[in-house]
Amino acid sequence: MPETAPGPDFPFLHVRPRRGWLNDPNGLAKVDGTYHVFFQHNPDEPVHDRIHWGHASSTDLLTWSEHPVALVPRAGKLDAAGCWSGCVTDDDGVPTAVLTAVPDQAPNAGALLARSDRSLLRWTPGDRFVAGPPFPEGIEEVRDPFVVRVDGHRYVVQGAGARHGRPQLLLWAADDLEHWVDLGALLTDDDPVAAVVAEANIWECPNLFRLPDLRTGAERWVLVLSLWRWVDGHHQLAGVRYLVGDLQPDGPALRFVASSGGVLDDGSAFYAPQVLPDGDRVLVWGWAWEVGRTEDQVRAAGWAGVLTFPRELSLDDGVLGARPAAELRGLRTGSLEPAPDGAVEVAAFELLSICTARLRLVDDGRELFALDIGGSGEAPTTVLVDGSLVELFRGGATRTERAYPTTTSRWYVDADPGVVEAWSLGLP
Repeated sequence: MPETAPGPDFPFLHVRPRRGWLNDPNGLAKVDGTYHVFFQHNPDEPVHDRIHWGHASSTDLLTWSEHPVALVPRAGKLDAAGCWSGCVTDDDGVPTAVLTAVPDQAPNAGALLARSDRSLLRWTPGDRFVAGPPFPEGIEEVRDPFVVRVDGHRYVVQGAGARHGRPQLLLWAADDLEHWVDLGALLTDDDPVAAVVAEANIWECPNLFRLPDLRTGAERWVLVLSLWRWVDGHHQLAGVRYLVGDLQPDGPALRFVASSGGVLDDGSAFYAPQVLPDGDRVLVWGWAWEVGRTEDQVRAAGWAGVLTFPRELSLDDGVLGARPAAELRGLRTGSLEPAPDGAVEVAAFELLSICTARLRLVDDGRELFALDIGGSGEAPTTVLVDGSLVELFRGGATRTERAYPTTTSRWYVDADPGVVEAWSLGLP
């Protein structure tokens, strides 16, 4: 594919290569003061095929260095049909990727390990599955391992389910990362809260972590799930849900019992997030897919998919919320004053609205996109715009959208004077 210069719709401040396909964030890690973000990536074409692990790193969450692909499908090996979603964990000081690998196009994915030095630049994949087919009865697909530590022990959670069946999460004991012990299901949709909040055929990309509840001070367990549904002969990615609850002992195993739950992001372009505990906070990145672009437009652009900005998660009275990571204020390069008609002349900007306002993208008199960004009596609203990616934050709720500027389009902010503060954004 020939190299193309990114257009005004390219999100320069976010994690994504200049070309190719990107989807799920993987392997989020902080090693020796450096943040590492891996992601599902096809470097050759902007299509979901021949998935590698792309890699970027940063010491400040603002300026990202792109690295050569970390994991590559190997002909004739267990990952010949792709290096799919997973995580990175510390195994006695050795950074270790725990990922889904597929040896061919059949649904026979297994969990594979790959080990690196502390640069996380050079990886050596294993030569056997640490967990794989055959699957338990009623399960057709298992994927997306996530490592979590509970009371000094290491466990792995995997998403599972079937096209015409019911979802569940599998649990493995993995103190020895090379030898997993099957502990059955961590969660099924027999849980009444999960059944209502997270209806799906397959639960994908599970994340299990702890957060203190700001209202009560008590630490709670939180599960984040991406919903895969089979509808009218096609798969449907149906958004991201969270469950708040408790881990209860069940013999040698654990069971998650949910007490509340909800939607993590109610926009049209958010899926497959992954969390990274970082000191006294938990960060999360998500995948923002393309919305409303044709296949021809995607191929002409040469790229598809982008990761969101990092967000900080919080729990308030059983409700999971998010705000932009504190470091992102470092992207502000100066105050921004929209033109008298509300026009904004920069490609990346931040808005803070304290009252009713509206953001619009207009091209030759035609409105391409519109978003209400405030309202009387509501919590202040922050909106971050970078090329075609729009991220809204209000009182813990988030919304991720896509809109595609052209060389002739303009952003407009419709608001009364003094209602909206604005900053232009750029690299420090």
